[in-house]
Amino acid sequence: MFESLGDRLQAAVNKIRGYGKITEDNISEVTREIRLALLEADVNYKVVKEFINNVKEKALGEEVAKSLKPGEQFVKILKDELVELLGGEKKEIYTAGNPSILMLVGLQGSGKTTTIGKLALLLRKKYKKNPLLVACDVYRPAAIDQLKTIGKELNIEVYDEGKGNPVEIAKNAIKYAKENKFNYVLIDTAGRLHIDETLMNELKDINNEINPDEVLLVLDSMVGQDAVNVIEGFNNELKLTGAILTKLDGDTRGGAALSIRHLTNVPIKFVGVSEKMDGLDEFYPDRMATRILGMGDLMTMIEKAEEAINEDEARKTAKKMQQGKFDLEDFLNTFKQIKKMGPLEGLLKLIPGVPKELKGVKIDPKDMAHIEAIILSMTPYERRHPEVLKASRKARIAKGSARSVEEVNRLLNQFEQMKKMMKMMKNGNMKMPF
Repeated sequence: MFESLGDRLQAAVNKIRGYGKITEDNISEVTREIRLALLEADVNYKVVKEFINNVKEKALGEEVAKSLKPGEQFVKILKDELVELLGGEKKEIYTAGNPSILMLVGLQGSGKTTTIGKLALLLRKKYKKNPLLVACDVYRPAAIDQLKTIGKELNIEVYDEGKGNPVEIAKNAIKYAKENKFNYVLIDTAGRLHIDETLMNELKDINNEINPDEVLLVLDSMVGQDAVNVIEGFNNELKLTGAILTKLDGDTRGGAALSIRHLTNVPIKFVGVSEKMDGLDEFYPDRMATRILGMGDLMTMIEKAEEAINEDEARKTAKKMQQGKFDLEDFLNTFKQIKKMGPLEGLLKLIPGVPKELKGVKIDPKDMAHIEAIILSMTPYERRHPEVLKASRKARIAKGSARSVEEVNRLLNQFEQMKKMMKMMKNGNMKMPF
């Protein structure tokens, strides 16, 4: 979502990195480019004006730290101001209720029903909670069926009473959750194509009756400047505790996320980063700021690795790498664990210092499947002893995996290159890139 904005900001920042000192002239040129980048990204004009003024004031008035060059100091100021603009500290989800009650609201088409399933999955995986989904959207055709399908896919229970009264359904669901030891109740409410009196009255009735711990607005990040109006429309009636931005992986300009907190004081708590059910992340303003500025996001990458990679297996693999005994079976196991962390192009964006060209690479999941098919077509002995793979064996493997001999050779060459690189690292002739 922020790739275009990030590229523009990074290009502007690179101009000032080599300067021996920051002056009003050279900083005016850079801040002019930053201003244009933000405006083109659909950030609210008032927000841009205040942001630029703050950056200029701090950059010109700042004593340069001894450990930093003037250009680096400017980047630090820019990053700190971006973090502040995005909300400063991360805002935690409420966890103290018994059960905790989350009510999700939003306009029709914002992805609310899918998001409630993603949020339930995140609560179960990360916080080890037992969530209950509640179907209170009784108007949209197939909304209840959609939620039940999501619940079945995730093995999360869905409470529904069909086309009943949403207020009564919500009340009964909370009673059911208490009796059955659910510690989260996630209520999927009705949406409309626009904010109207009927929608708001129903939401207020549910809100007043159940007194939820969180009222979260699900907002399509592609709505641009209108995001602020939507938030204010809901917030004036319901007192939102947070927002969930969906479709952050889409081809949008990103201004909504940079304007929301500053203009409405409603914090962003979660962001949708892919269409998959595990594609919802907690929102960290500092991590998002470093991503926008091309500094990567190692903390998110570490968390994804901790969640997806088996620690014992990783230790064994690392030991074999150090001993020079890494084989195709280890490669396959490592490959499978990395796949659990998400699309590779998404992971590349989290690594600091990765060239822009690599960040834009689209990796076809089919190519990944082909690699896996080739290795799985080998015998266990061949995986452990790739040196035995001569022409006849390669032909058999190609036929078994429905790939070409050229593809088999290419994979083996890449594997050999990887082993050489590991050997160089082990001998101290080469440093890890990060």
